[in-house]
Amino acid sequence: MSLAPPRESRSNALHAGAWWLWALGLAAAASRTTNPLLLGLLVGVAGYVVAARRTDAPWARSYGAFVKLGLAVLVVRLVFSVLLGSPIPGTHLLVTLPEVPLPAWAQGVRIGGRVTAEQLVFALYDGAKLATLLICVGAANALANPARLLKSLPGALYEVGVAVVVAMTFAPNLVADVVRLRTARRLRGRSAGGVRAVLQVGLPVLEGALERSVAVAASMDARGYGRTAPVPRAVRHATAALTLGGLLAVCVGAYGLLAASGEAYAVPFTGAGVVMVLLGLRLGGRRSVRTRYRPDRWGARAWLVAGSGAAVAALMAASDTAALHPGVVPLVAPELPVWPALSVLVGLLPAFVAPLPKESV
Repeated sequence: MSLAPPRESRSNALHAGAWWLWALGLAAAASRTTNPLLLGLLVGVAGYVVAARRTDAPWARSYGAFVKLGLAVLVVRLVFSVLLGSPIPGTHLLVTLPEVPLPAWAQGVRIGGRVTAEQLVFALYDGAKLATLLICVGAANALANPARLLKSLPGALYEVGVAVVVAMTFAPNLVADVVRLRTARRLRGRSAGGVRAVLQVGLPVLEGALERSVAVAASMDARGYGRTAPVPRAVRHATAALTLGGLLAVCVGAYGLLAASGEAYAVPFTGAGVVMVLLGLRLGGRRSVRTRYRPDRWGARAWLVAGSGAAVAALMAASDTAALHPGVVPLVAPELPVWPALSVLVGLLPAFVAPLPKESV
């Protein structure tokens, strides 16, 4: 297979699940660090891949909204740290706010008081990690076609997948409606900013969302959404037992992985749980009466894209913990660790192997 990216077509389009696995790998790497340099590098990698491979579809325009949401989360985290205080001790006093006296039963809660540089830096690191997680999810929303992702779900998860896809497409379509209406206002010579413009745009956006909801409900009803095929009672009971038992085993295995003395049973429980869940989904798919037309193929490029995200998460997890979490007490400048930074750059691989969108050729 040539590594040169071809022009995207119906036959060679990248599997939507590969984009989600890549983005979840970046998000997992972000959850392992509070180093703002590494978090900024993860955001840069996600943004570069989105800029290189997104299309002009409505869901592809939601990335900017997720970036703004991440910045808003960061600002809110800083504001809460200033107003509600922080347990982080600090010696670099910035300002002292009037403190609100609270009753004895509210001990441990503080409103106002001392604001130190250490607590602001800690809040900045914490908020940057959450903002990076949101931006990684936004990258998946901008690159993966939600309708094609729904086609790839197992039959047992089809109905749940429809609800999830409808929920995921709400934000991108909402952003597209806002952009369209603001552009129309500017073409008519009206202001697109300010509180008044927001209120005048809000009603058409709400109307469009309601019309879209009615159209989705009608199309789901026309396609027989909710119909199930009759299956024997023994199969239904086996499906429920395998699914619930598998999820319970995965939870036990996950607890063993996090606990200090759970190495002996963590991996066997996790493996057995995954197998049981897959068998449960296989049996549960017998209730689905739908068929698949031209299912998407998981090719070599999908493996490369998904594998790059998994590699970033694995390499970040294997890195030195001290380098991933810069200290705030005492307050020191963060440093960019070489090997974790190089592992993050592996996430750029989709920008070079994924098929080129049609409008960029």
